Amino acid sequence: MSETDAMVTLQERMVNLIGQLTMPVVEVALVLQHHIQGMMTSLNEHVSLTGGQINEKVANPWSITSPDETIDSQIAFDVEKVLKIVDQDRMDILSTLIRVTLIETEMNLIEGILALRSWEQLVRQQLADANGPGQLFSPIDLPEEW
Repeated sequence: MSETDAMVTLQERMVNLIGQLTMPVVEVALVLQHHIQGMMTSLNEHVSLTGGQINEKVANPWSITSPDETIDSQIAFDVEKVLKIVDQDRMDILSTLIRVTLIETEMNLIEGILALRSWEQLVRQQLADANGPGQLFSPIDLPEEW
């Protein structure tokens, strides 16, 4: 399967599952963070053994638009409480879908990370735009062209 086909397959499966499960932004964010961290660890090990370099676009989260300064950005919430509220089963299903698709399509580490970085950017933007803890549990808003 070509890299493009693999990325399209991952994208379609994630869009469908996240839509079916009406997944909140915070849950998608946690799953993405878990996968990206694991993949970056593997990539960093490979790069240190081979003496290569990692492209900035792969190595770091993509930029987001700063939230509106008129919104109170000093919102406080208890992270432990948030983690108790998330649906672990739903997150496990998404995590499994990502892992299985990456393996099935034989997507290389860099392409896999890039595919997840675009999702990460979308989720980070929605988290940055949240103006209350309740919005962390709002369903992720997927753009029409997504």
